[in-house]
Amino acid sequence: MATNAAAQAGVHPDITYPTAEDADDQPVDVHSAVAEHAVELATARKDILRIATAGSVDDGKSTLIGRLLYDSKAIFEDQYEAVARASKGDHVDLALLTDGLRAEREQGITIDVAYRYFATPRRTFILADTPGHVQYTRNMVTGASTADLAIVLVDARKGMVEQSRRHAFLASLLRVPHLVVAVNKMDLVDWSEEVFDAIADEFSAFAAKLSVPDLTVVPISALRGDNVVTHSANTPWYEGPTLLHHLEHVHVASDRNLTDARFPVQYVIRPQTEEHHDYRGYAGTVASGVFRVGDEITVLPSGLATTIAGIDGPRGPVDEAFPPMAVTLRLADDLDVSRGDLIGKPENAPTVTQDLDALVCWMTDEPLRPRQRIAVKHTTRTARAMVKELAYRLDVNTLHRDREATELGLNDIGRVRLRVTQPLFVDDYTRNRVTGRFILVDEATNATVGAGMLTPAG
Repeated sequence: MATNAAAQAGVHPDITYPTAEDADDQPVDVHSAVAEHAVELATARKDILRIATAGSVDDGKSTLIGRLLYDSKAIFEDQYEAVARASKGDHVDLALLTDGLRAEREQGITIDVAYRYFATPRRTFILADTPGHVQYTRNMVTGASTADLAIVLVDARKGMVEQSRRHAFLASLLRVPHLVVAVNKMDLVDWSEEVFDAIADEFSAFAAKLSVPDLTVVPISALRGDNVVTHSANTPWYEGPTLLHHLEHVHVASDRNLTDARFPVQYVIRPQTEEHHDYRGYAGTVASGVFRVGDEITVLPSGLATTIAGIDGPRGPVDEAFPPMAVTLRLADDLDVSRGDLIGKPENAPTVTQDLDALVCWMTDEPLRPRQRIAVKHTTRTARAMVKELAYRLDVNTLHRDREATELGLNDIGRVRLRVTQPLFVDDYTRNRVTGRFILVDEATNATVGAGMLTPAG
């Protein structure tokens, strides 16, 4: 029983910990077993959660993020004082912490994606404040493409509006595993349980039509901080978690694909020094699956097979690598492997194809049209491509498919078929969010003009 209690408290039974009296008598050894165990605990407990916020204009996204930053002590006093001086009215406008562009402050809306970082003792957060206006759908897609969780804000006075449905659909389209509906401005409807229940029921019914595996609804007031970090006395009828508590405890480790081994090669490391004369390693980030020393692997597109001789991490050799670790693989045989190749397992290979059938979000003023030539960047591989066909343009509000459409304009989403000049190693986006996505690049300007998700035609 004592051993179990010690383990739960984070105490290792085989390590002798110094007492308070000892601390005054001897210096701290940062390489001691105690210090190393503390580092292991901190690393194990502090995983990263990527969050994207969405919602209609004036629903309070930027204010909510400012509240999270302020209540989690993630801003400095001088930052808060500067925001207080710039605020109008009788309260501190925490939205100014994220709305940094002059046009955003003048109009009171978010235009660009603002990334903010904060941490609690349990978790580190990367938070993307995405615009709510229909004109900036591309920014919402950009911010949510790598998110583990999306927060859709709903104004309690207005209920679900078109943009609420739009952003919920985009989150499901981008396969964001967890969705939180924050019913904001509850203080303006007198903390009505009936209003909250009506919005929660309506959103749940809509989410049932989409691919939303995990939905949570929380009543909050971002301006006042109710139910954001601590429970509010104004909602005695609400028995669920606060927003921050849910963000700290939502389980995301199982969302990663640990089945399909995919390692896009980013760089070949060949020091050719006296110390590392024969060293040859292939650096990159594990997209999915698990790689272990001794595993049989196949290199695409050559199809050559060998085994993993070693795996080097930032701090030295490791026995295995899994997403999203950045490592260097050393192979048992000298093979011709270069940037853009993919290392996988022979029994579970990706699809090798030159024909891409994908949902594309178009991100520039010049429309996408059939027969157009464009560059495709998929993982670490780049190829030239031609637009073969625009199958339909999708109305994300009604989910109607316009098969008569002849082009995709700014912020439009549609099904596009592409033909690339060299094979790509792809998976379905619903199975693998890394190898199932790509970006489209204008070869003349080198600007990103579109984002694609490889999804079944149905």
